[in-house]
Amino acid sequence: MLELPPAEQHVPNPIHATVRNRILAALPAEEFKLIAGKLHRVELALGQSLHRAGEPIEQVFFVDSGFISALTMLSDGAPLEIGLIGAEGVAGVSVLLGATNSYSETMCQTAGGAYRITTAELKEVVAQAPHLRDLLLRYTHVFHVQVAQTAACNAHHELGQRLARWLLAAHDRSGVAELSLTQDLIAVMLGVRRSTVSIAAGTLQKAGVIRYQHGRITILDRVGLENAACECYEAVASEYRSLFGEHPFESPSAVAPLA
Repeated sequence: MLELPPAEQHVPNPIHATVRNRILAALPAEEFKLIAGKLHRVELALGQSLHRAGEPIEQVFFVDSGFISALTMLSDGAPLEIGLIGAEGVAGVSVLLGATNSYSETMCQTAGGAYRITTAELKEVVAQAPHLRDLLLRYTHVFHVQVAQTAACNAHHELGQRLARWLLAAHDRSGVAELSLTQDLIAVMLGVRRSTVSIAAGTLQKAGVIRYQHGRITILDRVGLENAACECYEAVASEYRSLFGEHPFESPSAVAPLA
């Protein structure tokens, strides 16, 4: 069961201009008013699970800062990341497609914040808010593209390329150049051994695109990291641009208005 922070940390009725979640920020004022009174700001802790595989999705989270991993749990109990969710998206959005239980586990990979709403309340608002419904469906499609591309990437590309792709995606969602990431965590995310992560990170460090020390990875050269990544990063980013009119790394204010 989800353990939320103390109630005093919940801040209801967010101000539209201060919201960093791209979907909420892109809503017209009248639709934001419909959902704002049902949103509760929650602080998320590193390692906190928001949804567990096979359990009911009772709450949906509009991520405002930090990023969350969607993990599939293998039969031996080992987790494998299938997608990342940051301020561009929503954890639990599959409820709009009729899902009642979570296929994957969603776990916070950094401390951050989100706006929580119950599944029932979200469905009630979406029925009255066509722009919100459209944005959520667009995001659902982009997330599914990310999952499919991640599967292809894991099967066919070298670890160095995959690591560069993952760091770019994490950078997009966290908005910070320094990431607190241990080799053990990266190994779990990429489904490889810890020793191979060390080799791949060392190669990127020697190329001058990252600095890795004491469990922290600092991105020194964003363009260089993009050049080191496989085409999978750009494939997902371009799909996002085609539906939202921006690159995920750009400001939320750049979201194109809906027709």
